[in-house]
Amino acid sequence: MRRAPIVLVLLGVLTVSGCSSSGAGGGQSAAPPASSAPAAQGDGANFAVITHAAPGDSFWDVVKNGAEAAGKQYGVRVAYQGDGDPAKQSQLIDQAVSEKVDGLVVSMANPDALKEAIGKAVAAKIPVVTINSGADSSKQFGAITHVGQSEDVAGRGAGEQLKAAGVSKLLCVIHEAGNVGLDQRCKGAEQTLGGTVERLQVDVNNLADITSKVAAKLQSDQQVNGVLSLNPAVAIAARDAIKDAGSQAKLATFDLSADVVSAINDGEVLFAVDQQQYLQGYLPITFLNLYKANLNTVGGGLPVNTGPGFVTKDNASQVAKLAEAGTR
Repeated sequence: MRRAPIVLVLLGVLTVSGCSSSGAGGGQSAAPPASSAPAAQGDGANFAVITHAAPGDSFWDVVKNGAEAAGKQYGVRVAYQGDGDPAKQSQLIDQAVSEKVDGLVVSMANPDALKEAIGKAVAAKIPVVTINSGADSSKQFGAITHVGQSEDVAGRGAGEQLKAAGVSKLLCVIHEAGNVGLDQRCKGAEQTLGGTVERLQVDVNNLADITSKVAAKLQSDQQVNGVLSLNPAVAIAARDAIKDAGSQAKLATFDLSADVVSAINDGEVLFAVDQQQYLQGYLPITFLNLYKANLNTVGGGLPVNTGPGFVTKDNASQVAKLAEAGTR
């Protein structure tokens, strides 16, 4: 509840630092010259962003867009890499440490698998910002802050809305094995739905198989009257499954894509839980830049929340163009 103002204050500071005031008779001191401002540009900083993204995942394309936009704004280099295999993600972190990057951004879908690699970065005095998943482990691992949404809170919000829509038995589709954040979403929905929540494990890299598995479940258990996907690509696969099964199940999802926004407008998806992943790329680069230039830390030891928000038919058209542009 208290994290959003922190970000707003930070943005306000950035705005004010770029302005000067006249000191003539006004009793105000002039702002420092631009060359000494904390967010100085073009200082040669080199930041690495390493996520657990699977190839072609549109969600992470938006995170990358945010990180690269911040890098361009601050005149710093941003190298983005992703790998859904925790062992390979750890290797990418080790490589960034060996290259002596000035800052590291890491998503932690599987925190235990990344603990050693992140520990090496911290030991090398490389500031780390964690994003998206693994908020509970971020401070323990030595990160300076975490940027993302509370998956428990987001899950509870989704469960409340599904309950209001009349869902009593929900299929929660988990697309990445071992991702702690996805299980937290399902648990949160279970707490507020007031009905039954059943999990279905699928592979995000095989969308056709997801459609087949969800359709088969809906046909075999007609008491399932709701589906919650945790990924926008999975949402579209689940939409097709509902059609194939001839089911009346209501569909909701986590996260946005242009296709999901279109499906919300068409009444095929009730809502999307929006964690504003563009900010999960943009804000960490901003924070690392401030840390390097001015030793600023953000969050006071607490995560900086980027969500949850909800995109429904009421506001989907406003978000549509932004999603197509790759910023939502």
